[in-house]
Amino acid sequence: MKKLVFLIAFFASILTSCEDVVDVDLDTAPPKLVIEASINWEKGSAGRQQVVKLTTTTGYFDDLIPIVSGAEVYIRNSRNQRFNFIELNNSGRYICNNFRPVLNEQYTLTVINEGNTYTATETLKSVAPITRIEQKNDGGFTGKDIEVRSYFTDPGDEENYYLFKYVYSSKITSTFYVSEDKFYQGNEIYSNVDDDDLKAGDEIEVTHFGISKQYYNYMNILVSIAGSNTGGPFQSPPATVRGNIINTTNQSNYPLGYFSLSETNSKKYTIK
Repeated sequence: MKKLVFLIAFFASILTSCEDVVDVDLDTAPPKLVIEASINWEKGSAGRQQVVKLTTTTGYFDDLIPIVSGAEVYIRNSRNQRFNFIELNNSGRYICNNFRPVLNEQYTLTVINEGNTYTATETLKSVAPITRIEQKNDGGFTGKDIEVRSYFTDPGDEENYYLFKYVYSSKITSTFYVSEDKFYQGNEIYSNVDDDDLKAGDEIEVTHFGISKQYYNYMNILVSIAGSNTGGPFQSPPATVRGNIINTTNQSNYPLGYFSLSETNSKKYTIK
């Protein structure tokens, strides 16, 4: 028994000594511009008001994300019509109130900041409407999770790419994933989510985005790195993923973020 007591005391002293705090100096890379330029046009709305948000990267342990003020931001369509985005109260949020969304129209974003010009070109893609939402109580691998399915009919005469987003009233994280119609072109299909944390009374907001193939490839990589349950597609992933925005002044000083244009369709559903 004395031997056993001695061994317990010995291992306890080792574990206690492992609690010493070790300070590690982390190298901080120079800040990069982050451009959040998701132009989303909800079905049935005018789509006139759009927002571009400018920030910079910062240290891993910093709580505040630095905003970027004083930039020039605008978008042009293929007819050279210009839509100006004006900063709101030095917030890093640039607002346009007269944007004109047109399906299959090509748009070019320009951001001018601190002597650098950033540009990207994308096409506004359509989305099939959500026709109905159904709930199953035997989803998941265990057959005990609540599953929510949001149905739509994919157009059969074109290639389509989708981004699906599920936001929960009871959780701070959201679910994102992407899909292409390669195996269900022209058929009724659904996006879905199953979660053992869902319960009766929880509200889910489902949004379907029509996206380009280029954006599909980008989001497919981003979601696989960050995981599908994230605060948003532009939260910090564990690796750098380059978007479609380039710095025409200095290509090596590229920004983070993506310029996308999507028709969207959103519906809310309450778990029963």
